[in-house]
Amino acid sequence: MPSTPRDIATIASECRKLVTRRALISAGASVVPLPGVDVAVDITVLLKMIEQVNERFGLTPQQIEQLAPQRRLFAYKAAMGVGSALIGRIVTRELVIKVLKTVGVRLSVKRAAKYVPFAGQAVAASLSFAALKTLGDRHVEDCVRVAETLLDLRDDNVVASY
Repeated sequence: MPSTPRDIATIASECRKLVTRRALISAGASVVPLPGVDVAVDITVLLKMIEQVNERFGLTPQQIEQLAPQRRLFAYKAAMGVGSALIGRIVTRELVIKVLKTVGVRLSVKRAAKYVPFAGQAVAASLSFAALKTLGDRHVEDCVRVAETLLDLRDDNVVASY
């Protein structure tokens, strides 16, 4: 778990780079003209990416369970406060599919565009990159907010006010 604002910023920067690399993998899979390959890759890439980001911020279920009881409670409350269903939970394929549905319009257009020769594949790759980049960056920002909240809770006055 990051212990300073600088740690949080460093981890966030590393995670944004990870998100970009994973989104590029997804975009590459979108060019393959086989039905379903891109969706399977999107799910797998997003699943692994979310797990890695959570781990870097110290926000996997296992890491949170190792916190002192009061900090554990605040970690879960902070995750709920940012509206994230992906922090502090076991990330399953079903959960990832649910999250992918939030960018479902892009993915539907991507699927349709894929079958238009050349230009369609470029559009599909662009949409795939944008969808995973958006989801990944949003998750990184959620993790930053939770990590900052937990960092602020080190001050006893802040803990008393929660």
